[in-house]
Amino acid sequence: MICLARLKASRRLAIGAAVAALLGGAALAPSPAAAQAPVVTAPPGPPEKIKIGVLRFVSSGGLFTAVERGYFKAQGLDVELVFFDAAQPIAVAIVSGGIDFGVTAFTAGFFNLAGKGALKILAAQAKEQKGFEGNAILASNAAWEKGFRDVSQFPGKSLGITQVGSSFHYQIGQIAALKGFDLKSVDIKPLQQLPAMVAALKTNQVDSIIIAPHLAKPLIAAGDAKLIGWYSDFDEYQFGGLFTASALATTKRSLVEKVIGAYRHGQSDYAEAFLRKGPDGKRVFDAKSDEVAAIIAKYVYPSDPPADGIAKVKASAIYADPLARLDVADIVKQVNWLKSQNLVDSSIDPM
Repeated sequence: MICLARLKASRRLAIGAAVAALLGGAALAPSPAAAQAPVVTAPPGPPEKIKIGVLRFVSSGGLFTAVERGYFKAQGLDVELVFFDAAQPIAVAIVSGGIDFGVTAFTAGFFNLAGKGALKILAAQAKEQKGFEGNAILASNAAWEKGFRDVSQFPGKSLGITQVGSSFHYQIGQIAALKGFDLKSVDIKPLQQLPAMVAALKTNQVDSIIIAPHLAKPLIAAGDAKLIGWYSDFDEYQFGGLFTASALATTKRSLVEKVIGAYRHGQSDYAEAFLRKGPDGKRVFDAKSDEVAAIIAKYVYPSDPPADGIAKVKASAIYADPLARLDVADIVKQVNWLKSQNLVDSSIDPM
């Protein structure tokens, strides 16, 4: 468990050894194949009800798989999934007591709450990883027609994001640093919700968005946007995790361990289904892939015919560590960048 607690001299995000202690092994040691989580039996007595906040993203597929395959039930847990349209409200809902756990991207607001001792990270969600398609950098049709073809051309362009300090804000910040242009040269437009980002791009109200592949690919296929590139072509990035309130983690450690166990089992299944590659370097899909994709499609593409949903999930499955291990060094990098933008309190020490 990653303890994000207030210390005497500064508010410290104590991330490192605690991850290895709870999740087993190194905090991050990427595995080429999924390691199967142990099978457990449900404890006696009625199931304990919990609420988990999440977005309808393929990158949350490990959670959906754990729910559908009974891994939480085997731990004696009755899970209600609560769906949101942006990441930051999930962190706020946990602090307010509206939900118990969250699985989503990290934001400046999240780190500020964590720095105050309100939140704890428990495990990793998905990650931008070299060799795997991640978030797509899209251009509007109007911007494309005007010659917007490369990320180095972002200066003078507008970018739709959910909120200031969001994962999308962070990603454009890293692109600016990598390509050597001033982030202030990009007209960043906070639109609050993912549907608003999509609508703004389709109607040419913004020149670009950075968005998850399961939302990007239908836009490209429909001719509503053009692909400039994949973020993972430029950088790796641990963009999300499983987290809870510090108070809950402290008072209900047994519950937290059950949630982590079930979640890791789902992550293992996700990795086994989507992350295998053949000698040619291309991903290998089989019946197991279809089974897990069908589960995820129920949540991400609920109105699509099953076959279409399965195909979309396989095409959009982003990398996730098989054991849900966190890239601690990248979390430190994120916090430091957000501090440099005055989006995270300067007193927060990421290590």
